[in-house]
Amino acid sequence: MPTSHFRPEPDFAHGQAPRIAILYCNLGTPAAPTAAAVRPYLAQFLSDRRVVEIPRLLWMLILHGIILRLRPAKSAAKYASIWTEAGSPLRLWTEKQAKLLQGWLATRGHSVRVFHAMTYGEPSIAAQLDKLKAEGVTRLLVLPAYPQYSATTTAGVFDAVYAWASRTRLIPELRFVNHYHDHPLYIDALAKRITRHWMDNGRPDQLVMSFHGVPQRTLTLGDPYHCECHKTARLLAQRLGLKKEQFKVTFQSRLGRAKWLEPYTEPSLIAMGRAGVGRVDVVCPGFTGDCLETLEEIAIEARHAFLEAGGKQFHYIECLNDQQEWINALCAVALQHLSGWDTETTPDPSLLESSRTRALALGATR
Repeated sequence: MPTSHFRPEPDFAHGQAPRIAILYCNLGTPAAPTAAAVRPYLAQFLSDRRVVEIPRLLWMLILHGIILRLRPAKSAAKYASIWTEAGSPLRLWTEKQAKLLQGWLATRGHSVRVFHAMTYGEPSIAAQLDKLKAEGVTRLLVLPAYPQYSATTTAGVFDAVYAWASRTRLIPELRFVNHYHDHPLYIDALAKRITRHWMDNGRPDQLVMSFHGVPQRTLTLGDPYHCECHKTARLLAQRLGLKKEQFKVTFQSRLGRAKWLEPYTEPSLIAMGRAGVGRVDVVCPGFTGDCLETLEEIAIEARHAFLEAGGKQFHYIECLNDQQEWINALCAVALQHLSGWDTETTPDPSLLESSRTRALALGATR
């Protein structure tokens, strides 16, 4: 007989009541700021056809022949510059946001389990799905940490879920959140983060909204990411009362020589410094938690480039992280997509109480 390709199933009780969970997914991070840890992470990340769309054979030769020989040590040094005693900032913020989301939902009477997962690295999406299934979860909302949809990020999350489902006999009922780039509470959370910074530090000459870049061809092929970034920026500028000349949208993290979405962040900042712009504030609306791309690429490298070009003051405005308004927005997005699933039918008292305790301890109700 042919061997089944399905993975072993946990014990199943027929007629069990629906149990609902959320899988909150982010990109990923190496386990340590070392070349040995960065190399397998980069290999997994850059091998994804969603991330790099050039011909496969050519790219594998470049990746394994050049990039994975040279880049891990350089990337490890960058990670080391922002690593904390508790580990990777991206992992810490993602885990904390998941815990706060569960607590926030519990305070509103919703019994929903929330796990965090990474598309690349640990904890993997497949491993977390196995845990949720072992806990008896029958309905699952997949919630990416990306407000703007892109095939390079959001679709990668969905691919990992589909791959797990293809090897699973009894698949939980699934729902996916594509985007929330224009959700009023998300925009409000961003605006409050910025206005609080301005209340403490005054206003800049120019606000730069820097989003992660993707190749230009993704736009022409139908990816909505570019348009959704600009809509976020427009709504945020309106919320802040900014005129067109008071803010600029840019794209960072370019890889390789191909044309990516423009204008590029660092060259734009250099041009501002040379043009006599005294102070710029940079915010990264597409990142919901601080990570390598914000703490090293923007707060360190971009700052240096702007000041070297003649700029006087550079302020990096931190990501939403564990901001109360952001967790409230995340809760609203989740509840919108959980609609119709009765999250209050079989509440688990121990889950509700532990969730409230964690929410209070982590500062969700500050």
